[in-house]
Amino acid sequence: MSEGTRIRKIAIATGGGDAPGLNAVIRAVVLSALQRGWEVYGIRDGFTGLMLPEEYVEGGLVRLTRDRVRGITHLGGTILGTTNRGNPTRYPIRCTDGTIEYVDRSDELIRAFCMRQLDALISVGGDGSMAIANTLAQKGLWVVGVPKTIDNDLDRTVVTFGFNTAVSFATECLDRLHATAASHRRVIVVEVMGRYAGWIALESGVAGSADAILIPEVPYDLELVAAKIRAREEQGRNFSLVVVAEGAMPKGGSVTVASHEAGRSERLGGVGAKVAADLQEFTGKETRLVVLGHLLRGGSPTPYDRLVALRFGAAAVRALSEGQRGVMVALDPPFVEYVPLEESTQRMKTVPLDSDTMLTARDLGISFGD
Repeated sequence: MSEGTRIRKIAIATGGGDAPGLNAVIRAVVLSALQRGWEVYGIRDGFTGLMLPEEYVEGGLVRLTRDRVRGITHLGGTILGTTNRGNPTRYPIRCTDGTIEYVDRSDELIRAFCMRQLDALISVGGDGSMAIANTLAQKGLWVVGVPKTIDNDLDRTVVTFGFNTAVSFATECLDRLHATAASHRRVIVVEVMGRYAGWIALESGVAGSADAILIPEVPYDLELVAAKIRAREEQGRNFSLVVVAEGAMPKGGSVTVASHEAGRSERLGGVGAKVAADLQEFTGKETRLVVLGHLLRGGSPTPYDRLVALRFGAAAVRALSEGQRGVMVALDPPFVEYVPLEESTQRMKTVPLDSDTMLTARDLGISFGD
């Protein structure tokens, strides 16, 4: 008898930032599990539904049926809710003096999991969620991970779902901004998400015909970007578009942090405003800033992201049925493979500077400020 035949009840959790395609994963998991005669339960808001069930009127654990997942593939967000503040291995507790203390509640979470007679967990999330899943797996919980992030910075998978949708939307925005930039002869700076990796900025910037792209992997000198803008002026091109990744940094400088919040990593933001202000000073041209921010996370997933998400969800259930433990499903076209969770979180996947997209951008004359 294979391990998969012993499964009766599984749970699925969606953690970290939301991304287009999460609902498609949930639907694929539910339908694939029901085909095998398993029951499926969704954990509310990451793992909060198990750790703080009293906060939910209908309970922190929701039975997922065919009816509950009907018609959700095209919807953005997640019907289960999500959070990036509920890390059970480093849970923030506010003390009476107002300070924050971090405690490990992972054993408590596993006990709650077992009390509800759940056999296995499918954890959907980014690098933080996969690190949590790896810890739970090392403590004996049966876990399979599904990689999700619009930032595309998870290692060991060619792509994460949500990324294609984010790039598509950012590119559409750049297409629209070309017209207004040209009409007013302005420089428009567009700040996009991506944390410490420049995938969204690079791919949308190249596809959207940006004149300069600033990414974390290439510390920039704004004087060189200003020189690019002035050169365009001399050629009769009286406007420019500059795409800035939120984690971009100047040479000899550091990332721009918007805030530090309890229970989560630093929140990046603000570099676009600095770049816009400095470029206006350097070039004398009227400069405007557009921050796409959370617009990149919302909306209906592209067909590509829907398909990847559905493949990942079905593959996660297959992994459980085959007895796989402590693994993450990963895209290795044309296949979905299983890779150890531990390997998926060892390093961040950043933009290779010798990649074809980078070389293409340079051949097109796009400035990286270097």
